[in-house]
Amino acid sequence: MVQPENENASGTTSASWISLRYPAFRYLWIVTVVSNIGSWMYGAASGWLMTSLNADPLIVSLVQVANSLPLFLFALPAGALADIFDKRRLILALEILTTVFSALFAILVTMQLVTPTVLLWFLFLIAALGAIESPAWQAIVPLLVPAKALSSAVATNSVGVNVSRVLGPALAGIVILSLGIAAPFWLDAFSNLGVIAVMIWWRPPARPGHALPAEHLSSAMRAGLRYVRNNPRLRATLVRAVGFFLPASAYWALLPLVARTQLHGGPTLYGILLGAIGASAVGGAFLLPRLKAKSGASWVVAAGQVGTGVALLLFGLANNAAVAVLACLIAGGSWINVLATLNVSAQTALPDWVRGRGLAIYVAVFFGTMSVGSIFWGFVAQHAGLPSAHFIAAAGAILALVVTLRWKLYAGPQLDLTPSMHWPEPVLARAVPDDVGPVMVTVEYRVAPAEREAFLAGVARLAHGRKRDGAYDWRIFEDTAHPGRLLETFLLDSWLEHLRQHQRVTNADRVIEEHLRKLLQEPPRVTHYVAAQGTEVDPHEIRGAAGARPHVL
Repeated sequence: MVQPENENASGTTSASWISLRYPAFRYLWIVTVVSNIGSWMYGAASGWLMTSLNADPLIVSLVQVANSLPLFLFALPAGALADIFDKRRLILALEILTTVFSALFAILVTMQLVTPTVLLWFLFLIAALGAIESPAWQAIVPLLVPAKALSSAVATNSVGVNVSRVLGPALAGIVILSLGIAAPFWLDAFSNLGVIAVMIWWRPPARPGHALPAEHLSSAMRAGLRYVRNNPRLRATLVRAVGFFLPASAYWALLPLVARTQLHGGPTLYGILLGAIGASAVGGAFLLPRLKAKSGASWVVAAGQVGTGVALLLFGLANNAAVAVLACLIAGGSWINVLATLNVSAQTALPDWVRGRGLAIYVAVFFGTMSVGSIFWGFVAQHAGLPSAHFIAAAGAILALVVTLRWKLYAGPQLDLTPSMHWPEPVLARAVPDDVGPVMVTVEYRVAPAEREAFLAGVARLAHGRKRDGAYDWRIFEDTAHPGRLLETFLLDSWLEHLRQHQRVTNADRVIEEHLRKLLQEPPRVTHYVAAQGTEVDPHEIRGAAGARPHVL
């Protein structure tokens, strides 16, 4: 099964292979490459099969929609599951189900019982299983290798994904011509068996025990959304992702028709075009470190958007295979450079406790945009023709670049998002039940008049951290009778959520707090309040009354 690429472009070529010294990672990498080759064969054969069943551009574009829509619909709950449950068992169960349904679909193709509707439903079902598995798959990488080899593992995964992207579609074309349309689907079903075997054999290291109970699925999903909403670095990544994937989805959705109707080719040509995209992506992955060192993350993405616009223009102009292959080479290099840069930007913006959910939201935006774009470009091609659809998409790529360029990707030193655990335990006169809420925490500051403006600027930065880690409302007030006496307040759903907040505060947050302490006349005083018994109210009502925007006086 193809897993979303999780590249880290900072490693060198030689360093990428260090992670293969560790047996668990090495075995899983090998069987994953085999599985990914099967998955790319499955994807290429599905697109070609649909052109045989129904060559309408909108219907053909729905193949891409069926593959990408589940990753939009199920990404967030899947991310919460990855953060809550045992990742190995989750992956193992989903791989077994994927193998079963892949084999069932291969049987239907062999018996010639597949219609466009059946094809789309099986594509959606198998993609849904992959969507639920994806965050857990990304999150186990740190469990396979030590921290010093993590960047190597991520880079090696990138090479594996792109090698399979080159081989899978090319092999699909050869297999279809030699053995028939059903053969790639059978090979895909059997290709998952190696992953199942390794996941049965592997045992992850024991996790340290946590005193706090696991989060519920619904609250974990809300926490993930809240974190993303209050993380400016991740929001910038998501905006740039939408600006790139929306026009780029055009050539992924329409490539089977370019090969079949615009170039009048067969499955071999379609496999060659997909293989050219993959080969270019492999080359682009090796060039990416130099590009980022010279230009920075934001400009690498901008260059990829320009390259995608050029590729789309060439797809529209292609009247022979050579032009189409050139377009694929430009598209593949642009794709991998943008995708790798955005993936690294998302990874470095997330701490471990919310990594699965944060990456799931990134994946949801990625594939949600691809789904919407595929439907749109299929509709445009249906009414205006293939060349016009590509020309419009090319113009859209340049327009998106202009609109999104102001959203800068973070290119400075990586923030230390490891838990600092520096908040002292709350002082309790009696035991507080976990579910009591809402909870209000106040922090009283005494600020010298000369430091007031600097303090307010610093505490506003602190507000993002409070909200990311659990608070649904944050305020800063000033005493009208005593200038310089300021009171920070933030509200949480429950006492348990506040205890989790203690575990989520990072070293980066600690740096901000230490800076603020230097501006104070005396240490801050922290007080905790819980709803008095018999007066509990729905926290959602408080949200509606208080609003969510911080006010700095």
